[in-house]
Amino acid sequence: MRVFVTGATGNIGSHVVKELIGAGHQVLGLSRSKEKAVALAAAGAQVLHGTIEDADILKSGASQSDGVIHLAFNHDFSRFVQNCEDDRRVIATLASALAGSARPLVITSGTPIANTIPGEPAREDNPIAGSDVHPRAASEEAGILASEIGVNVSVVRLPQVHDPVSQGLITPLIDIFRQKGVCAYIEDGRVRWPAAHFSDVARLYRLVVERAEPNAKYHAVAEEGVPMRDIVEVLGRRLNLPVKSVGKEEAQDYFGWLSMFATRDMLASSAKTRQKLGWEPKGPTLLEDLAELRVAAA
Repeated sequence: MRVFVTGATGNIGSHVVKELIGAGHQVLGLSRSKEKAVALAAAGAQVLHGTIEDADILKSGASQSDGVIHLAFNHDFSRFVQNCEDDRRVIATLASALAGSARPLVITSGTPIANTIPGEPAREDNPIAGSDVHPRAASEEAGILASEIGVNVSVVRLPQVHDPVSQGLITPLIDIFRQKGVCAYIEDGRVRWPAAHFSDVARLYRLVVERAEPNAKYHAVAEEGVPMRDIVEVLGRRLNLPVKSVGKEEAQDYFGWLSMFATRDMLASSAKTRQKLGWEPKGPTLLEDLAELRVAAA
């Protein structure tokens, strides 16, 4: 299979490219950076130079491939809503090049989109929140529209994806802790975040594009929920910073834009994903990677 990968030089995308090539697939990877394109080519991929803002480039990549894995996303959370709306447009563009074919389009979302049943973990077949509630749902809304025009769409929902260098939302959280000089969690720290190692997530994307099941939803979850207190205590030891609890009323002042996540229990299940694809995570746990965090002590 020849797979077009957007975000091919990103933290997740670079692992997905290696996973696909290692399994015998050909990869056409989108790269806006000449420097990163060198590494992409060295990994064995063909490079398509361009950006997700260029509709013609996106259509070209999709048109000359047997399937698409869309991973590119702007992670500047100061403009999170706009970035989600931009992703809606990108998915629509990719879909226009695949409409009426059986070629799979694998799009990316987040597990919190399916945290819609109080007291229960996010599950693959839960109703999803709308983009008016959670902006990232714009991607899944675009996927639904794409399926209505005959596109074979499936969704991978991500937790905190980690290694010792990068850990999803925990990476900017570390920056906040270093600026504040203290590591903090909300109240009793029982809020939980799901997690998975990069290698396991990359393998799941490969399995999903190979399966090519229309309208399927998958959760890239190795750990259903790691308590925030455990995360923060490990970071405190690693960064040599004190740890404290703060009240919910302090969350916005302390965490800024991250407060919407720091106060939210995001427990998520991957039971149906594992059953359907035979996917079993093998990588290190989140706390194991945080204990090896490659950040100089404060």
